[in-house]
Amino acid sequence: MKPRVLSGIQPTGSLHIGNYLGALTNWVKMQYDYECVFCIVDLHAITLYQDPKELLQKIEQTAALFLAAGIDPQVSSVVVQSTVKEHAELCWLLTCSTPLGWLERMTQFKDKSSKQDSVSDGLLQYPVLMAADILLYKANAVPVGDDQIQHLELTRDIAQRFNALYGETFVMPETRLPTVGARIMGLDDPSKKMSKSEAGSGHAISMLDEPGVIRKKIMRATTDSRPAVDFDSGGAGVLNLLTIHQAFTGWSDDQVKRHFAGMRYGDLKKTVAEAVVAGLEPLQERYRRIMADPGYLHGVLRESADRVRPFADATVRLVKQRMGIYTD
Repeated sequence: MKPRVLSGIQPTGSLHIGNYLGALTNWVKMQYDYECVFCIVDLHAITLYQDPKELLQKIEQTAALFLAAGIDPQVSSVVVQSTVKEHAELCWLLTCSTPLGWLERMTQFKDKSSKQDSVSDGLLQYPVLMAADILLYKANAVPVGDDQIQHLELTRDIAQRFNALYGETFVMPETRLPTVGARIMGLDDPSKKMSKSEAGSGHAISMLDEPGVIRKKIMRATTDSRPAVDFDSGGAGVLNLLTIHQAFTGWSDDQVKRHFAGMRYGDLKKTVAEAVVAGLEPLQERYRRIMADPGYLHGVLRESADRVRPFADATVRLVKQRMGIYTD
C-alpha cells in the first residue's frame, strides 16, 4: 500500500509562480509514488472575511490550476475541503482536547492577530483545522513550507495527546519539505518569499498573467547596484531571477553559470521573462480548456470527494467511538 500524502492551498489571492514551482510541480512528481489528496482549503480561507462570489470563483480557479499544472485526477484526489464535512467535524472533536495555550503561542496567530483590531475564533483554531485535515486521512507525509512547520508539529502534539487520552487512533505525520528550487522570492523585495497576500503589482507573477504583464514585472524586478551578473557576489534579486529561470528551464548549475556570467541585467531580465512566458504558456492553455468545460471540473471535484469520503467517515466514526460519542 502506498503511503498517503495530504497538502492544500487556500483559494485566496492569485496562485503565483512560487506556488507553482514550490508546490504544484512537486505534487505532480510525487503523485504516482504516493496516494495523494490535494485540498482547496476554503474553510481555512474564511478565517478572514472573503467576498462570497469571489471566493466561489477562486475555488474553481484553484482547482482548474491544479489540473492544468499536471495533477492527474485519475490517480490523485482534488478535494474542496468544505465538500467533505468530516474536516469540520473532526476539527471540533480535536478542539475539545487541544489546550488553549498551544494555540495562543502559534507564531502565525500572534503575527496576524497583532495586525487586526478584532480577531475571529476561526483564526485561533486555524491550526486545529489543519491538524484535522492531516489526521482525517492518516497522512504519512505532508509537503509544507517553512511557515507551516510549526503547525505540523502542533498536529503531531494534538495526535499524541489524543492517543494518550483515548487510545491509539492517529498516525504520526512526517514532514516532507519542498525540494530544491522551491523558494521563489518576491520580485520587488527578494528578502521575502513570494506571497499571494503581499500587496503590490510588482511583487508576484500570477500563473495566469499574460505575457506582456510577465515581461513588465520582470523588467522592473529588484536586482543590485552591479551592472552585470556576478555569481560570487550577486545580490538576492539577481539570484532570485536566476533561480526562476533554472526552475522553468531545468538547466544545470553549470549551464546557468556559463550562460549568464557577466550578462547585463537588462538582458538577464529579458531572458528570464521569455523562459517564464514559455513555461506558463501550455499550462495557461490547459487552464482555459478546463474552465471552458465546467461540467468536467465539477465532475472531477465530485468524484474526488466521493473517493475520499468513506475514509474520512471511518476516521470520524473511530474518533467518536474512542471519545464515547454516539454513532448510529
